[in-house]
Amino acid sequence: MRYIPRVLSNNDDWSTRHSVLTTARRAAALINALAADRPDPADIADVLRDYGEVDPIDLTDRDIAKMRAAADLLRQVFAAEHADHAADTLNRLLQDHTGRLRLTSHGGSTPWHPHLDLDDDAPWDEWLLASSCMALAVLVWDRQCPPGRHCASPSCQNVFICQGSGPERRYCSRRCATRERVAAHRRSHSTEPSNGAK
Repeated sequence: MRYIPRVLSNNDDWSTRHSVLTTARRAAALINALAADRPDPADIADVLRDYGEVDPIDLTDRDIAKMRAAADLLRQVFAAEHADHAADTLNRLLQDHTGRLRLTSHGGSTPWHPHLDLDDDAPWDEWLLASSCMALAVLVWDRQCPPGRHCASPSCQNVFICQGSGPERRYCSRRCATRERVAAHRRSHSTEPSNGAK
């Protein structure tokens, strides 16, 4: 069966697949997927494909464990309440876990683009941390606010990228927003006195 990406409409457009916003969204998707109790390497590979990575994607349980550690570090950026805190967190991650900024074309197989990992063949966890830090740093720079946040639903641990100029998002998805609205509605109705009560 042929794989059809669920996130990108034009999988052949390199600039769309590797835009700052797509890279930041990929970071959030991987952080969420890696938060599962026992993430399946095949599921994580699917997330990578959804965001434009090409096969072969061979992930081992050891790769997943290291990627989970990287995701835990990145989760701190999404906890930032202010741009200053997000920038401080990103500066620490960039200093402690990434290499110098460099341009690469992966031996001529892609257009030139920036990398912060130490090598084109860096391990998955190093690549995840470096590419995510770069994209999240650009979003802080561009918007002068934290690049994302944690879902406000107490039953959800997902992170998401804030975007656009509309009202500030509090939830990672419509599903979480609806669930919380329904719960608030039920709570408000359960505390109201019933008709005829004295």
